[in-house]
Amino acid sequence: MTENVYDYDPSAALGTEEAIAVFLADAFETGDSAYIAKALGVVARAKGMSQIARETGLSREQLYRSFSAQGNPTLKTTLAVLHALGLELTAKSTAERGESLRT
Repeated sequence: MTENVYDYDPSAALGTEEAIAVFLADAFETGDSAYIAKALGVVARAKGMSQIARETGLSREQLYRSFSAQGNPTLKTTLAVLHALGLELTAKSTAERGESLRT
């Protein structure tokens, strides 16, 4: 018996602003910069990489490279993409969760 294996693209599940916000919040909670970058790339694909490229003034190739698993986007690129997605980066105290600022 032959099994069919399909590639799953998580961007297909991000059809609403709420789904995108939850997806990115979960990524930011990990604190893993590579995972966060990849998650931003998934969201950019869900919104349309060409549209994000136009709105940020960056090339599609640069965006794909920056937000790949091996990418390391600059803060400037990250903020530009977040802005194009209609999102903003905010900070909150870890003291609310009982964490030290030195972790």
